[in-house]
Order: sequence, then C-alpha cells, then structure tokens
Amino acid sequence: MSPVAVTGLGVMAPHGDQVEALFERLMAAESAVSPVFPDLPKPAAAATVAFDPLRWFTKLQLAGVDRVSQLAVAAADLAMTNARAAGTADPERIGVYAGCGMGGAAALEAAYRGNGRVPPLTIPAFMPNAPASHVAMRQGVHGPVLTYSVACASSSLAIAEAAKAVQRGDVDIAIAGGSESLIVPGVMLAWQAMQTLAGFEPGEAARAVRPFASDRSGFALGEGAAFLILESADRARARGARVHALLSGWGSSCDATHLTKPDVAGQVRALRQALRHAGLSPRDVGYCNAHGTATRIGDVVERDALADVWGADIDRLRVSSTKALHGHLLGAAGALEAVITVMALSQRRLPPNANCVSVDPACALNLVLQAGETAPQLEAAISSSFAFGGTNSALLFQRP
Repeated sequence: MSPVAVTGLGVMAPHGDQVEALFERLMAAESAVSPVFPDLPKPAAAATVAFDPLRWFTKLQLAGVDRVSQLAVAAADLAMTNARAAGTADPERIGVYAGCGMGGAAALEAAYRGNGRVPPLTIPAFMPNAPASHVAMRQGVHGPVLTYSVACASSSLAIAEAAKAVQRGDVDIAIAGGSESLIVPGVMLAWQAMQTLAGFEPGEAARAVRPFASDRSGFALGEGAAFLILESADRARARGARVHALLSGWGSSCDATHLTKPDVAGQVRALRQALRHAGLSPRDVGYCNAHGTATRIGDVVERDALADVWGADIDRLRVSSTKALHGHLLGAAGALEAVITVMALSQRRLPPNANCVSVDPACALNLVLQAGETAPQLEAAISSSFAFGGTNSALLFQRP
C-alpha cells in the first residue's frame, strides 16, 4: 500500500497566507495575539487574520458566505496551487475533508444583533458544513465532501479521515483541513464565561498565552484556515509532485469520561495508535507540536500522556505549543498545527514554546524554549489535538 504524501500546503492564518513566511514568524517567536473588543466588560485578546475577501470573491459572490467559508476557500485554493494539483484528477476522484467546530459565527452574531431583521441567507452562512461545500464548489469537486465537527480535534480528524480515503483508493486527491472564525463579541463572552481564556495586563496581550509555564492562565482564540493536499506517494511520484512529508500514522480515541476535562488514558490511546499505524517507536519521533492550550489542567494532562507513551525516551522528544503565537483556532487548530509540523520536519527547525519563562514542574518536558532551534537529525514529528467532548487525534509525519 502506497504511503500518503502531503503534496500541498495552504494557509490563511494570523501570521499571513504564505506558509514559509508564517513559519519564519513563528521561528522568531512573533506573536499575532492582540487586544480585541475594548467595549467588553473584561479585556479580551485574539489572533485575527488580515484578510481581503475580494482577492477570492466578487461582491456578488460574498452574499451569504460567512468569513469562516471565505477563509476556507482561500486556504484550500492556495493548497491546490502549491500542489499543482488542479486538473490532474477526475473531479469524481477528488474529495474535501474539512473540520469546523462552530460554523459561521459572524452570520449568527449579525442575526442576533439585527434589531429584528435576520438576513435570509443566515442558515446557509452559519451551517458548519458550509466551508467544505464552498471549497467543493470553488474547486469543482464531485467526490465526497465531508465535514467533521469535534471541537478542537475537528481538522486533525478530518486530515486523518482523508488519509484513510486516499489509502483505500476512494479518492486520488484529498483536500483536507479546516477553518474557524469565531472572533465576535458573543463568542468571546461565552469563552470568558468558561474562564478558559488567558488574562493579561494592559500592553501584555502578545504574551498572554504561556503553554506549560508556571504562570499560565489559559488560551487566546485565533481564527483562520489551513488545508493539506493528500495523495498516494506513488501518484505524487508519477506526476512529479513535490512531497513535503509523508503522513504515515494517525490515531483517534475518546476519553468518555468528561465533556471538558481531558484524560491521560484517552490521549495515550490516540498517541500509541498513531505510532503503531506508522510502525514507529516513540524514540523515532523527535518533535511534538503539542495541543498545549496553557490551561491549568490541560497542560499537565498532556505532559503526563506524553511521558506515559515516551517513557524513558521522553527527554529525547522536543515539544512546543505554537498556540502561544497564533492562538487557538479550535476547529482549524489541528490543520494549522499540522502544516507547522510539516514545515518543522521539512526544514528540521523547531518553533519555540513562546512566553514560557518558568516551566511548571508538573509540566516537565524537553520544551523548545529558544527561538531559532534546529534539529539536524529530525526524521518524524507528531501533532496532537485534544478536544472538548473527549475526542483525541494525533497525526504523525515523516520526511519523505
């Protein structure tokens, strides 16, 4: 069975829409988190995307297309261009596998605040499968077009399911990833009510998110979209495509213990499943792009899960959470972090675990604490996504 190749990468993210430039900004520990909505009762920060929809849509086309779908269309188009995949497969042999946690928040917010006037296209604008459908229409996809909505694991799981479809021969090309755009006052208030968002002093929003640090206080929301183009390595080779990485393993599990509190055993199952699928041992994997939400409980649970799986080799595993810099993209987090993991593997350079001045002893890991670190021997890397609802997803990449 031919391995699954990553032949295209596309992002529309807080650090921009060029994958290489985004990675350089992360390597330099440049934060995209800044204050938003100054009129809210409590200070709020988020990582937003500088996005001009008129690059991708006419004004007429924008009617009823929420920002979450606009971002998805742009990122998927960039991924297809990067893969040089357009026109290389029968439209019935192309699939879209998209993650989206909460759908079109801007459309819903506008409906709630419309003083009694609800736009007639509100429903198709905010339905969670709208981004996948818009990507399919833009790319002319006639194969499976599927949406996965499992909170923070949505796009990671979508990528895993796309890889399975490629391996089974269901599709020749999979456009896999996700999008999320929730930076609206109502959603921000809801997350603040959960007390999971990071607090910060005036002027300190950029370093508000501190994964694995002793003074961590939560995450900042982010928005954006990211897509990978997946196809069999044999097909990629035959058409002369560039292979960024091989997606060689994936694992998923459910905690089945609590809706919002993560569980070590559940995360361990997903991580071990990814390793088994790839035929690798823990010591073969040199870097983990951690879920790392900088919550008091979540970071400790993730550390304990990694320590359980890697055992005596835990100090060989370099770890960082890039959410400190681009925020938590929820349904799109797994896809953006998968792109970052592929770039780290390809360049053998490790993005830092930013803002962590003092590591919590309960989170003792071999963290990437300095900007600009290299990993000359890096051959395999893993990206983890652990969601509300108890769904865990892990993606394991190898150099081609």
